[in-house]
Amino acid sequence: MADLKTDGSTQSANIWPLVKFSFKVVWDTTEIIFQEVSGLSSETQVIEYRGGSSPTYSTVKMPGIKKYNNITFKKGTFQNDATLWTMYAGSSAGIKMNTIKRASVTISLLDETGQIAMSWSLLNAFPVKMQVTDMKSDANEPAIETMEVAHEGLTLVLPSING
Repeated sequence: MADLKTDGSTQSANIWPLVKFSFKVVWDTTEIIFQEVSGLSSETQVIEYRGGSSPTYSTVKMPGIKKYNNITFKKGTFQNDATLWTMYAGSSAGIKMNTIKRASVTISLLDETGQIAMSWSLLNAFPVKMQVTDMKSDANEPAIETMEVAHEGLTLVLPSING
């Protein structure tokens, strides 16, 4: 970075971070357009243990079970578009009968050319909550519906360098 000109003409393409407003979501094999995706996180629970014959008066910390947060998807409400409601209705019937259909979901961050820069895959995802837009007579914004999805795993997928 020491050789940068003030006009940025020699700056490497790897210096700028990716933008977060260019992304796509593929549910099974169907691409669904969302306004927002949030909650992509994973944490490892900590197990604390102390053996009875330990000479120190403190615990040892070990990694435990991984925990994945639910993912929240938000999209505009369009007339005659029941995509999210159909997905949720199918899953709620499955929940009642314990035969829920689980799906693979891929959330991809796109580069400035629209190509996939990196993706996250959700394992065994299924809708667990739907929320209709709030309605206000003095609001000047689009109607947004929200779907919350549970899953059993979050994996980072980087595109191969050779295509």
